[in-house]
Amino acid sequence: MEAIKKVEIVTNSLELPKVLEILEKVGVSGYTIIEDVTGKGDRGRVFNDLESHTLTNGYIMSVCTQEQEQELVTAIEPIIKKFGGVCIVSDAKWIAH
Repeated sequence: MEAIKKVEIVTNSLELPKVLEILEKVGVSGYTIIEDVTGKGDRGRVFNDLESHTLTNGYIMSVCTQEQEQELVTAIEPIIKKFGGVCIVSDAKWIAH
């Protein structure tokens, strides 16, 4: 197994393309997206009761190296601060395929 960093990001769906661009720029090669996520945070509860999917949130899960971690977090932080959401980075182990 290989030690890695697990990255979980919840952000406004409008910002998903920007977040994916950041992942690519940092060199993160893969990710999983779950669209239309709801929940509650320090900005209150997020409801997905609109017919339009442009105002929902998305969840991105990916992994990166320890070397990529700081560049990724530094680039994501302004988006989280402006639009809300969360970025969680935790230690994990990867079973290579």
